[in-house]
Amino acid sequence: MSARGHAFGIDIGGSGVKGGAVDLATGELVHERIKIATPQPSTPQAVADAVAKLVAQADWDGPVGITLPSVILDGVARTAANIDKAWVGTDARKLFSDTLDGREVTVLNDADAAGLAEDRYGAAKDFAGLVLLLTFGTGIGSALLYHGTLVANSELGHLEVGGMETEHRAAASIKDRDGLSFEQWAAEVSTVLIGLENLFWPKVFVAGGGISRDADQWIPLLTNRTQVIPAHLRNTAGIVGAAMAIDAGIAP
Repeated sequence: MSARGHAFGIDIGGSGVKGGAVDLATGELVHERIKIATPQPSTPQAVADAVAKLVAQADWDGPVGITLPSVILDGVARTAANIDKAWVGTDARKLFSDTLDGREVTVLNDADAAGLAEDRYGAAKDFAGLVLLLTFGTGIGSALLYHGTLVANSELGHLEVGGMETEHRAAASIKDRDGLSFEQWAAEVSTVLIGLENLFWPKVFVAGGGISRDADQWIPLLTNRTQVIPAHLRNTAGIVGAAMAIDAGIAP
C-alpha cells in the first residue's frame, strides 16, 4: 500500500486485463481504469507480459493484487475458465512476481475479489454475517464471506441443486441459449438460491454479472426467502477486490 492509502489491483478476464490504483478508504479508483486486450492465446507468459505493460503504463512501483478466473491454491492456478488451459498447474504468483521484477504479488479468484469489494464498499456493506455473491455469466461464480472474511474458492456454480449443477441450470448463458424469458429464467435462479440458502443461510445474496444491470426485470420475480440485491461496483469490483487482497495480505 502506498503512503496515500492506495493499493493497485488488476482484474484478468477472457477479453480484457483491467487495472488501476484504488483508494482503500472509499473503494474508488484513483484514476480512470486502464484496459489492455487479453492476449490470444491467453497463455501464462503472454498474460503476465500484459500485466507488466499495464503496471508500467500506470507508473506503479509497489505491490500488485491480481485476479484470475481460476481456483487459486497457494498461488497456483488449479482451473482455467475463459483463459488458456496452460494456466492449470501454473504458479501464477511466482510468474507474475518474476515478470514484475520480484515485487510482492497476491493472486486470487476473480469472483472472490468481487465479493470482497461488494462486501466492504458495495451492495453488502451494510450487512453483517454471511454474504454470498453470485456472478451470473457464462457460468456462475461465487464468493462466500463471513463478517468480511473470505472463504476462498467456493465454486458454488458446480454445486448440484435438483440433480443439476447450478451453472448448468441458471447461468445467464442458459437464458440466452434456451431463449428463456425473465420469468422462466428467474424460476431456475430461484431453485438455485433456495438450495444455497438452505445450506448456508446467508444474510443476503448479491447478484453480479452483466445481467445484474437488468435486475429490476428479474429480481422481483424470485421466490426464495433471502433478500437478493444487485451488485453495485460491476466493472471495478475485481480491481478493487484485488487491491484489497494485496493490502490485507490475502493469499489463497
